[in-house]
Amino acid sequence: MVLSDRQRLDWLRLIRSESVGPRTFRSLMNRYGGAAAALDALPDLARQAGRTIRICPQSEAEREIAALDRLGGRLLALGEGAYPPALQAIDTAPPLIAVLGRSDVLLRPCVAIVGSRNASAAGLKVTARLARDLGEAGFVVVSGLARGIDTAAHEASLGTGTVAVLAGGLDEVYPPQNIPLLQRLMAEGAAISEMPLGLAPRGRDFPRRNRLVSGLSLGTVVVEAARKSGSLITARFANEQGRIVFAVPGSPLDPRAEGGNHLIREGATLCAEAAHVVEALAPLVGREDALLRPPHAMRDGAGETPSQPLWDELDLPGIEPAPLARWPEPAAAAPDAGTGAEDGQAIRRRVLALLGAAPVSLDDLVRASGCSARDVSRTVLDLELGGAIRRHPGGALSRAED
Repeated sequence: MVLSDRQRLDWLRLIRSESVGPRTFRSLMNRYGGAAAALDALPDLARQAGRTIRICPQSEAEREIAALDRLGGRLLALGEGAYPPALQAIDTAPPLIAVLGRSDVLLRPCVAIVGSRNASAAGLKVTARLARDLGEAGFVVVSGLARGIDTAAHEASLGTGTVAVLAGGLDEVYPPQNIPLLQRLMAEGAAISEMPLGLAPRGRDFPRRNRLVSGLSLGTVVVEAARKSGSLITARFANEQGRIVFAVPGSPLDPRAEGGNHLIREGATLCAEAAHVVEALAPLVGREDALLRPPHAMRDGAGETPSQPLWDELDLPGIEPAPLARWPEPAAAAPDAGTGAEDGQAIRRRVLALLGAAPVSLDDLVRASGCSARDVSRTVLDLELGGAIRRHPGGALSRAED
């Protein structure tokens, strides 16, 4: 699929509206069939949830698109052929990503290399060797353009392709010392961001970026990391996304090795050379099941948890993401026929009766109810807005506590 200019503008307005994150975006698209209809419905939905939110004006979205065009970038939409397939598979995939450089590298198999900003000389040497050898093996190296390990990974893979994921807008490079590096990597690589142009990165934006670093990649290699570090947040995201986590072991006397050694203890794959990564990932390249949880994933909960939620999203969870083939919306979508009042109340009672304190998936709820997925999804949304049910990580549902 390819979005029209009008649809791309509406998508940008929707994701830039207040309290709309990736999950809310997909919930709204599932319910209303398109971004334009979702924008029309959003103010009333917010009022039902007891909130008033700011809708991104059309003029603001038009200025962002024009500014990105002047910068030489483009917006890729979830479901378009140029959108990175690995990133598309995660449940918090950004609806739109801004790209500078060669977008074709995003379609090649990627490996993330992350680690300490205050890296040791040995850590920098190991990183450079890993990145160079992985590039020569056909992998694109992904990292976050930070000082230390990230910088070494990008520099060693300039000739084979590297992707820098920015926490702020593409015109707000952090740290600024790496602006020359970013310019150099454009020749064979790319930079991406989900954030608006002009937005300088804030503390909470770095965990958001970290999920994209791991989401782009079949595997994530942690070279050096303290026990409380952003690199372990990236490892946690990778594990939750079903990707393979690798860790380079280090001396127990070096605090920078504590995080990697901990990950190995929790089930991460030990990595002493690029061959260990290639051996594990080569069978996954080009396979549809390559993005599923590997058979020897780390224990759930391994890694570091972000200190706060990634988004302050409008409370519209609980709807299973639609198959990407249903997007974009039809040019003139017909209004929903809806469910009759009597039938709607019956489905509502059935859904509530099936839910208890133990979370269940939407698929299980649909099967148990005997109703259509569409009717159950609509009912779940209404119950969520009314506070009758709650959503858990991974999309599971339960009755709200009285």
